[in-house]
Amino acid sequence: MPLLPLPSTTKTLNFPSPFYLHHVSSFQSKSKPKFQFHPILSLNLACKGLTLAVSSSSPPDTKLRSVGSKNIDVATMGNLCLDIVLNVPQLPPLSVHERKAFMERLASSPPPKKYWEAGGNCNMAIAAARLGLDCVSIGHVGDEIYGNFLSDVLRDEGIGMVEISTGDDTVSMSGDSYETLICWVLVDPLQKHDFCSRADFCKEPAFNWLSTISREAKLAIKNSKVLFCNGYGFDDLSPSLLQSVVDCAVEVGTSIFFDPGPRGKSLSAGTPEEQRALNQFLRMSDVLLLTADEAESLTGIGDPILAGQELLKRGIRTKWVIVKMGLKGSFLITTSSIVCAPAFKVNIVDSVGCGDSFVAAIAYGFIHNLPMVNTLAIANAIGAATAMGCGAGRNVASLEKVVDILRSPNLNEDDEFWTEILEKEVLDQEVTCLSNIMNGNKNHLNFVSFDQVASELLPKLEFPQTVENVPT
Repeated sequence: MPLLPLPSTTKTLNFPSPFYLHHVSSFQSKSKPKFQFHPILSLNLACKGLTLAVSSSSPPDTKLRSVGSKNIDVATMGNLCLDIVLNVPQLPPLSVHERKAFMERLASSPPPKKYWEAGGNCNMAIAAARLGLDCVSIGHVGDEIYGNFLSDVLRDEGIGMVEISTGDDTVSMSGDSYETLICWVLVDPLQKHDFCSRADFCKEPAFNWLSTISREAKLAIKNSKVLFCNGYGFDDLSPSLLQSVVDCAVEVGTSIFFDPGPRGKSLSAGTPEEQRALNQFLRMSDVLLLTADEAESLTGIGDPILAGQELLKRGIRTKWVIVKMGLKGSFLITTSSIVCAPAFKVNIVDSVGCGDSFVAAIAYGFIHNLPMVNTLAIANAIGAATAMGCGAGRNVASLEKVVDILRSPNLNEDDEFWTEILEKEVLDQEVTCLSNIMNGNKNHLNFVSFDQVASELLPKLEFPQTVENVPT
């Protein structure tokens, strides 16, 4: 991708605003509906009118409270955005005023469509769909070319979309606040990244006008085995709305996956509403996913395993805490065990989207009730496969790349690192490690051969019909 020079002056914006990129009616797609509903939902929904075919005599939430068969594997909540990926001579400055001016200069010359990519939670949904999971994305996109682009990308990947807003919310909305969220992904000549969006310059969430989630969204949550949310969801949805999402998922028996990401630290010191919503996610999620730094920022504990155990103790529904250790690998911590898996050695091109891909594989293992060490192995594999490409969205790892990595194992085993981390934490917990060596025990550690794990995973990925789901 060539470097794009920054315009020297700011022109009148007649196409994109710096953040949402203003609605352009002449570019609207009239040929297909905005939201491509999942087949399970479309039985009950009118596609454009977003109307449920439910008897008016039924109590408002009777059907939502009844937990039966769940026909969707994963639903993502919020954080639907369009990434515009640009190579720039230099990353924007730290000053808020200067960053805003920088973005205005970028927006004054609308980038070609080849620089557009699906971003945010689209990354996780695409990675999950490529693993064979049935996915929907719940959120809001505008009725313009950018929203149509996201809709088309997700449809082509086999992912359904569900509008989170109710008709009452959208009737009075127009302009920037209703448009598709845009994130500028800026890459300098040294391949360093910076991310900028309207959320950087607004005190309120981008879609703060949303006061409640639609009945269609509640139905999608009810029909899903896993609901994935991350900290960036707070950039577009209000804390109170996100708390209602957690309550809905708990009520209908849907497992919650939460990745606070870099926003976790600021949320923990944010407004009382943000702190309450963050604590709700941390306590009520079934699976928490964090980096070692993020775990430390939320617990004040530097040791990644002790920090994970602390989060597990604080949780009410928490079953797994997964700590990502970058190039070293990852841990999965439960109340009775610790599982660790080294990362794979690959040629890293771009780390964008690796964490989202990782989450998708964790959901795959959770839903299909795989052994925990197998789940970490496939998560590390898809993260590594994504790192070998450039960018996220449609550039996240394909199933074929994941299979190739599992067929040719090259674990980044660092005995000194794992020994230092694990041996002091054994206590009364079972510790299992993925390794290139044969199955066995050493210094209270149980080693599982990668060859064994790969022999169990590869048939499931190559012949998905052999995989059994978790009972619902």
